[in-house]
Amino acid sequence: IMTDPDAPSPSDPTGREYLHWYALHFYATSYLSRIPMKIMIVTDIPGTTSNSFGQEMVGYENPRPMIGVHRYVFTLFEQSGRGRGDPPPSRHHFNTREFAEGNGLGLPVAALYFNARRETAARGR
Repeated sequence: IMTDPDAPSPSDPTGREYLHWYALHFYATSYLSRIPMKIMIVTDIPGTTSNSFGQEMVGYENPRPMIGVHRYVFTLFEQSGRGRGDPPPSRHHFNTREFAEGNGLGLPVAALYFNARRETAARGR
């Protein structure tokens, strides 16, 4: 799960959390267990998901912070079975904690975040 807890702006996050990506059914096979999970997930984002790497439930959406520095959070949960994990009705006002509880996911097994801000346009010469 990838979310933006600072949407639409860090000083007024009325849209928190905004869901940027949701995929499930990642498997660690004997081959993939030699690849750190963070590398598999990072290289998997640009719409290249397949049955071997998981099932994309909500397609990846690029970070596009409009105002200020936004945090983008990746949260990884271990699935106890091959549940459906239906996608939420909206990307807006997503709640990772409630989603995990509602789908029996328990606590995260890993999480990381990065900061991003909007690039300013280059000034003309």
